[in-house]
Amino acid sequence: MIYYVEDDESIRDLLLYALRQSGFEAVGFSDGAAFCEAIDAGRMPELILLDIMLPGEDGISILRRLKQDGRTANIPVIMLTAKGSEYDKVLGLDVGADDYVTKPFGVMELIARIKATLRRAGKLSNRRQFSYGGIVLDDESHTVTANGTPVTLTFKEYELLRYLLENEGIAFDRPQLLNGVWGVDYFGGTRTVDVHIQTLRQKLGPCGDCIETIRGFGYRIGGKAR
Repeated sequence: MIYYVEDDESIRDLLLYALRQSGFEAVGFSDGAAFCEAIDAGRMPELILLDIMLPGEDGISILRRLKQDGRTANIPVIMLTAKGSEYDKVLGLDVGADDYVTKPFGVMELIARIKATLRRAGKLSNRRQFSYGGIVLDDESHTVTANGTPVTLTFKEYELLRYLLENEGIAFDRPQLLNGVWGVDYFGGTRTVDVHIQTLRQKLGPCGDCIETIRGFGYRIGGKAR
């Protein structure tokens, strides 16, 4: 179950629809009061999407209370906000947000980041195997093969490949991949992504061509950008 606190009805309805189409149960709230009533009633979500600019109590204040409450302290929270300043991002992360997405955002990117956050929190029922174009990643045995040949990857190479396969057909720019794989608290440059993509392609041999470069944007595996 995902709780989404957003006062803009059109944005809220659009994202709730997308979440449900992606297989998630999702409930929306127009303000902090309605959200807190659901929490006080004991209906706990697996993840919370929380806007900062809300009528009444703002998102940062709600986040502080969530992290101070033993019932909700460990529930992952992704902040969604029109504010894009470094200060707002750092403030949200310092208070305890697990990720921070600035409006306007791509719905498919957000769903990918929701999956990554849930996976890191151990709350997502993971698929055990991913495959595309001769690449097979088995998450149970933590192995990768390319055209049947075993491939040895570092931990981050494996996580990057898994992220791309899990989100087949979605194009990500470098900051999105950095956040999705390395996490929002990683302060290295986006060049890290390029280096890992290069080594991944080399190790995958001919199957490395499955990782497509989107000129002037980033990378994807399979399909067309959505």
